[in-house]
Amino acid sequence: MARDRAQNGDYSGPIKRLLIGFLLLCLVGFFLVWRIDSPRVERFRAQVIDRVVPSFDWATAPVTGAVNILRDFQSYQRIYQQNQELRRELQQMKAWKEAALQLEQENARLLDLNNVQLDPRLTFVTGVVLADSGSPFRQSVLINVGARDGIIDGWATMDGLGLVGRISGVGDNTARVILLTDTSSRIPATIQPSGQQALIIGDNTAVPLIDFLELPDQVRPGDRVLTSGDGGVFPAGLLIGQVAQDPGGRLRVRLSADYERLEFLRVLRNRGNEKLTDPGSLIGPAEPDLPLQGPPSPFESSEAADG
Repeated sequence: MARDRAQNGDYSGPIKRLLIGFLLLCLVGFFLVWRIDSPRVERFRAQVIDRVVPSFDWATAPVTGAVNILRDFQSYQRIYQQNQELRRELQQMKAWKEAALQLEQENARLLDLNNVQLDPRLTFVTGVVLADSGSPFRQSVLINVGARDGIIDGWATMDGLGLVGRISGVGDNTARVILLTDTSSRIPATIQPSGQQALIIGDNTAVPLIDFLELPDQVRPGDRVLTSGDGGVFPAGLLIGQVAQDPGGRLRVRLSADYERLEFLRVLRNRGNEKLTDPGSLIGPAEPDLPLQGPPSPFESSEAADG
C-alpha cells in the first residue's frame, strides 16, 4: 500500500507539469492565431466568434441588466435634479411676475400723477469701498468720501439697486457705513402691496428680520419692502428687498443689494424735511378780531322807529 501511494505521488508531479505546459502552449497558440494578419486566419477567427459568443448570452445577461439599471438610476437622478431646478426657477418667476405687476401698478399711478415734482435736493455722491470691516459683532464698510465731499452722518447708502446701510461716522476723507445686517440697524419700512408698516432689524445674517407687523397674515413671501420715511432717518420709497420666510416661520428680508460685490456705493444727499413750527397756520389765515354783537335792545328798536 505504501508503495502504491509513492508511485501515485511520483506520477502526479509530471502530470501536473504536462498539463500546465499544454495549457501554456494552447494560450501561446491562441495568442499567435489571434495576432496573425492573414485572410484565412481572419476567417477562422470570425467563425470562432460566431460559434462561441452567442452561446455566452446567458452569462452576460446579468451584467447587461445591472448596467441598464445603473444607467436608468442615473437618468432618474438627473431628471429629479432638473425638476428641482425647474421648481426653483418657477418660484423665482412667480416672484418676478409679482414684482412686475406691482411695478406696472406703480407706473400707472405715476402716470396719473404726472404733475408731481420730485425733490431736486435728493442727489447722490458715489464712493469706492475701501475695506470691509465685517465681523461676527459688527457689519460695516469704509468708503473714500467724507466731510470734504459734504457727507453727513445718517445719510442712506445704496449700491445702485437696493439700500445698503447708513453713514455712521464721518472723517475728512472717509466715512463708515453701517450695513442693514448689523445688529444696531433698525429701519422703518413699508411692505407692498399690503401697505403694512414694519421694522427691519439686523441680526448679523444676510436676511434681516421683519418685526412689529400689525397684520402678518397680509404679508406674503415675494412682497416688496421699501423704506417708509418714518422718523426722518431715510427718504421714503427706497428699495430694501423682498419678503422671505425662514424654516422657523419668521419673516425676513432678502436684500436687493449685492453684499458679495460691494465695490461702489451711492450716498444719498438728504437734507431732511422742513420742520413745521406753527402747523396751525397751514389751515388758513388768521381772522381779525370782531366785536361781539348781541341781540338789539328794545330801547334801540324804539329809537330807530321814532327816527
